[in-house]
Amino acid sequence: MLHKMKEYFQHHPVDCHQDDDWARNQAAVLIALTRDPVEPTVVLTKRSEQLNSHRGQVAFPGGKRDREDPNLLATALREAHEEISLPADQVEVIGRWRSQQTRFNMDVTPFVGLVDAGLDFQANEGELDAVFEVPLSYFIDQNNLTSDHFSGPGYSLEMPCYIYEGFRIWGFTLGVLVDLLNQSLHAGIDLQRPDFSVAERLPQRGRLQAAR
Repeated sequence: MLHKMKEYFQHHPVDCHQDDDWARNQAAVLIALTRDPVEPTVVLTKRSEQLNSHRGQVAFPGGKRDREDPNLLATALREAHEEISLPADQVEVIGRWRSQQTRFNMDVTPFVGLVDAGLDFQANEGELDAVFEVPLSYFIDQNNLTSDHFSGPGYSLEMPCYIYEGFRIWGFTLGVLVDLLNQSLHAGIDLQRPDFSVAERLPQRGRLQAAR
């Protein structure tokens, strides 16, 4: 899977180190994939229940851009180091994914990077309750795709999600990951299956409306 993904980005090259004009509403995340030859995984976090925004939600390592960050890739790598103790020099960045806008009008740019399997990730206790890994094959198997009810300030929704070892993966994070897998691996994951009653509320390409 990782070989196919690297090939995809080789055929769709983007300068990951390009300078980006700074804006207040910019953020970046790192989609870190482990180089496990048998079962590559994606590294995810569970945000702290004590945070003011997106509390308890599953997310990629990442966050808002600082003025000192020369570009958005620097933001993603800095945040990954701060949140899960992943050094930037241990990340092989293979691609920049399309930016998406959250329902809070935050422009989020994902970067895809490969990391060695078995790294000792450490969750920043001030920001995260957990850091965990999910096999990519778990997402590709649509039998694992379900739906659940989510609620928070300003929303109450029934949304598609994956539930892995008690972690609910949904919304912005799910939309970005599924988009990446569908485009780079032709995974064919369908978030708008007829058995989901809220298809009209699902993330659309270019603008992911669900809460993150």
